[in-house]
Amino acid sequence: MSLRIPLAKPEVTDADREAVLAVLRSPFLSMGPKLEEFESAISTYVGSRFAVAVNSGTSALHLALKTLHLQPGAEVILPSFAFVAPLNVLLQEKLQPVFVDIDATTLNVTSESVEAAITSKTEAIIAIHTFGRPVAIDQLRSIADRHKIYLIEDACEALGAESSGQKAGSFGDVGILAFYPNKQITTGEGGMFLTSNEPLADHARQLRNQGRDPSLDWFQQSEVGYSYRLSDINCALGIEQLRRIESIVARRQALASLYQAKLAACSEILTPGLEVNSGRISWFCYVIQLSQDFDGRDRDWVCQNLVRHGIGVGRYFAPLHRQPVLESFSPVPNLPVTDHVADRVLALPFFPQMTEAEVQEVCDTLQQSLTELRGRKT
Repeated sequence: MSLRIPLAKPEVTDADREAVLAVLRSPFLSMGPKLEEFESAISTYVGSRFAVAVNSGTSALHLALKTLHLQPGAEVILPSFAFVAPLNVLLQEKLQPVFVDIDATTLNVTSESVEAAITSKTEAIIAIHTFGRPVAIDQLRSIADRHKIYLIEDACEALGAESSGQKAGSFGDVGILAFYPNKQITTGEGGMFLTSNEPLADHARQLRNQGRDPSLDWFQQSEVGYSYRLSDINCALGIEQLRRIESIVARRQALASLYQAKLAACSEILTPGLEVNSGRISWFCYVIQLSQDFDGRDRDWVCQNLVRHGIGVGRYFAPLHRQPVLESFSPVPNLPVTDHVADRVLALPFFPQMTEAEVQEVCDTLQQSLTELRGRKT
């Protein structure tokens, strides 16, 4: 079915297209000048000394694990309420995921839950700014330093978010960004490895290009590497998109406020807060929760009903600790907030080009669906 109002839609301007065409007219399609320019622009914006562009946020996270030399069997703490990418790379590297619960309001991990999960086998924390809302990153940085473990900051959904005047992605030993088409800016496919540690950055650059050591001959390699390069075509698009990141963040803030105002009187849902202490949300998507009167089957019915009306929705996220790939792992952790939230969350259409009329249609259809659902349950 064709959706009249999709869940997400990238904004690509004439300037974006011209930047890509300019690269296509040049001899530098990969590992050329636009790569370095994009890395420099991201480094300056985020406030991280070094930025290494790669072909996805997942690849950037994989390189974080490799450059930090986490040992097989080591424990890595992370939320279960997250996209599947962190779990994939942990399992690929034979690392042990240790899932912690989240706060029911922020949908982020708490410093208390993370510290309680640390053992003698813990080597890293993956701190995720869920949906662009800053996690308690200062506290997590302090915990990591106190326990002498690494902090990997997953800001894939949070470009432009801030905590205490500092950009998301600049707090960790390594920070991660992603530029998939539903993100604040897009390169089509792409990601960024961020760090202020020069040896880590040098190692990431080597690994992304087949493990080639720049001190050796081009056809010699000193370790196993990967084909994680990001083309200059992608980088040119990213450079142009980044030029307007502040206006993009502002438009997304305005869109979230518009949703908030139109849904304020709907008692069947919980809306996300618009503010954070000493920080700024960079809205990746607008996610509501159905009230506790409903369950996962009710949420799924609402999703299907919205789609029948031509409105895109997202069921973010299915808990990682209940993924089939972990069926052989035991025991299943007790994460009551994650399980409760995951059954009731619903992402509404969210992209900067949305009109107020489209937001109104989404809200009206949602409320009509909830009224019908309430009738079906009585």
